Amino acid sequence: MEEEAAGGRRRRPLRWVLVSLLVIGAVVAGLVLWSRSHNAASAEGCEVTPAGGKPITMDLDQGENAATIAAVSISRGLPERALTIALATALQESKLRNLDGGDRDSVGLFQQRPSQGWGTAQQIQDPVYATNKFLDALVKVQGYARMSLTDAAQAVQHSAYPGAYAKHESHATALAEALTGRAPGAFSCTVHQFLQIDPALLTSPSSAATDAATPVSQSSLTGQQQLTDRLRAEFGRTVTLGPAPAGAADPKVAGTALALTPDPAANTDTGADAQRQSGWAVAQWAVANAEEVGIGTVRYDGKIWRVDSSASGWQTQANGSGTDKVLITMGMPNAKK
Repeated sequence: MEEEAAGGRRRRPLRWVLVSLLVIGAVVAGLVLWSRSHNAASAEGCEVTPAGGKPITMDLDQGENAATIAAVSISRGLPERALTIALATALQESKLRNLDGGDRDSVGLFQQRPSQGWGTAQQIQDPVYATNKFLDALVKVQGYARMSLTDAAQAVQHSAYPGAYAKHESHATALAEALTGRAPGAFSCTVHQFLQIDPALLTSPSSAATDAATPVSQSSLTGQQQLTDRLRAEFGRTVTLGPAPAGAADPKVAGTALALTPDPAANTDTGADAQRQSGWAVAQWAVANAEEVGIGTVRYDGKIWRVDSSASGWQTQANGSGTDKVLITMGMPNAKK
């Protein structure tokens, strides 16, 4: 009996070692699964959340291109239906990507062909140019706003597969509602880091006053210079850029605080809420362009989007903010402050 008891005592340490290894293995496996799900949930990209619907996700470049199409449409004073048709067309033709090739000589967001008179390949690969060319053709279609989306898009594109546009209508409608500001806070992007931008160019006061009409090489446009140029190219004179009011800077961001002021008259909705809607269109455009030009925070209408917590989308702001200006701060927030 004593020998059996001694043998049992010898086996117990081994048993506890095995149990401990199993527990440790389970914990490690759980952490790996949590890490994977956490990283997947916070992956970079943009999201539109329709009222009562499932979120629509896209990559950052797709969100940026959608915002460009919306801004150009707004600058032209076109109805939301025109934007919906344009977005559905781009979703079908390029998945909202600025393609450098396609069927035959097609290029760009709308897969327009130089051989068919849309412009040079270089011109068509400019999203602003391509959008304007599409809208130029669309507004010439009599009664386009009352047509089915398929018929309106086909009148412009002359596609071999005209029925394909309709399948994108629900997504295009949700995007249009958000990017025109009619669905406040419905569009947001998760951004982990900016593109390569010299930090000095995020804090230079002179760069905010860059004359966008002056030719500037694309490679030299970074930070505020690029923001100024892009704002003028996409919104035209319907949005003005200037310094933010005193005290509007985000204390956690070292960059310059700026104010984007939309012109409510550019909104086709002339109701009392036109100013707020115009502001949300600009605010969500700023979020879509944050990675590209280095925007750290966007504040509007009591809400704030911060790049360092961008996976959480728009959050309620403690001190609130008005609806006459969209306040942005250039640069990455400083975690030490």
